[in-house]
Amino acid sequence: MSRKSNFRWGRAAALAVTIGSAVFAASGARAENLADAMIGAYNTSGLLEQNRALLRAADEDVAAAVATLRPVLDFVLTDTLREPRLWAGGVRSQSSSQVTAALEASWRLLDNGVRRLTVAASKEIVLATRQTLVSIEQRVLFRAVTAYMDVILQTENVSLRQNNVRVLGEELRAAQDRFDVGEVTRTDVALAESRLAAARSNLASAQGLLVNARAEYVNAVGREPGQLVTPTNFPQRPASVAAAQAISVRYHPDILSAQRQVAAQEIRVQSATKALGPTVDGSVSLGLLEDWDSSNDGYDANVTLSLRQPIYRGGALQSDIRAAMADRDAARGNLLSVQRDTVQGVADAFVRLDVARANLTATAEQVRAARVAFDGIREEATLGARTTLDVLTAEQELLDALTAQISARVEEVIASYQLVSSQGLLTAERLGLAVQIYDPTIYYNLAKEAPARVSKQSKDLDRVLEALGRR
Repeated sequence: MSRKSNFRWGRAAALAVTIGSAVFAASGARAENLADAMIGAYNTSGLLEQNRALLRAADEDVAAAVATLRPVLDFVLTDTLREPRLWAGGVRSQSSSQVTAALEASWRLLDNGVRRLTVAASKEIVLATRQTLVSIEQRVLFRAVTAYMDVILQTENVSLRQNNVRVLGEELRAAQDRFDVGEVTRTDVALAESRLAAARSNLASAQGLLVNARAEYVNAVGREPGQLVTPTNFPQRPASVAAAQAISVRYHPDILSAQRQVAAQEIRVQSATKALGPTVDGSVSLGLLEDWDSSNDGYDANVTLSLRQPIYRGGALQSDIRAAMADRDAARGNLLSVQRDTVQGVADAFVRLDVARANLTATAEQVRAARVAFDGIREEATLGARTTLDVLTAEQELLDALTAQISARVEEVIASYQLVSSQGLLTAERLGLAVQIYDPTIYYNLAKEAPARVSKQSKDLDRVLEALGRR
């Protein structure tokens, strides 16, 4: 076999390796899919655990507000020591010690509904915090999607770069062989050397990006990536931008949370206004007295009913009302901003998906054309009609086309899930992930009535918190 034949065979074989590896990387069967990555992120996310704990704290705010509707009962033990002192007539009084044990109960009987409004506002905050938790869940799952696809992208880029180095190595050896027999000049060899050096540099960069992508995957998913499968099934896209925006206005957790915040601030304005009215408090105390220095033992009982009407508090009450109104107006402004941002986010995601799909179609044509061009230029070079530079340029065009195709495929997946997230639908429950869905109502239903320490509900809460702590 002649050197020229060896040259043609080596380039063809190396190119076949490049293209075959790229196809295999894109479509080969592997052990881990995108759902597995999202399951890992859902089960191991510290951010989700943090915000679930914050939601439980908001649940306890409801319990604290409910507790203010109930009487307060205290046991009070006092010991009073009286030291002797000199009377005007020069006679000393005797020292005495008196111990009192008493039960004291107090109850606010009337406050114009301020406490009940506080309970209602706390419930709205709980509902808002639940939606914030859903928003955090979306962020966690979308980060897992992005990390998953980035590992696929960088892995396939490394594979392409490795094969490109091998192809250019073949080109360099072929150019050197042709130079040895006088078919090409030293310039052709130098061009091949330059392209090979650049390919090695690009490979090093791609390998570094893969290391970074794997580290992000560990952070987002909670474990090292296995062999990842490129997704082929995507969430269904709405028929139009308007349809997607209508879904987002109805379901997006950021909008629902902002709406609940507005409702809570409206209630707080009412509560601040009601605080201008009178309050009625009742108290009862029953105590036993023991005087160690005399026989003056007995009991003491008191019943008190008091009405209090604010007249002047230095302007503090009116200031509270104005502050509550300002907070309500701020919440309304935030709701408007969130709605607009969400609607725009849907439009952006919709366009991003359209662009990604158009790019995928275009890059497929680009790969086809680049492959045809490379095959033609390679054959022409064997006949002396093309230079080594022409062959190297055609190889680079094909490599760029394959890289663009991989990037477009990854972008299509990410854009699909971004559109789902922008509508407020990227949750474990809606995606049907095989996880134990966190139910925020379980803890709330146990805590909302502010159970007493000795009650069954309180013990159930203790067991829930112990289980969460062990996890």
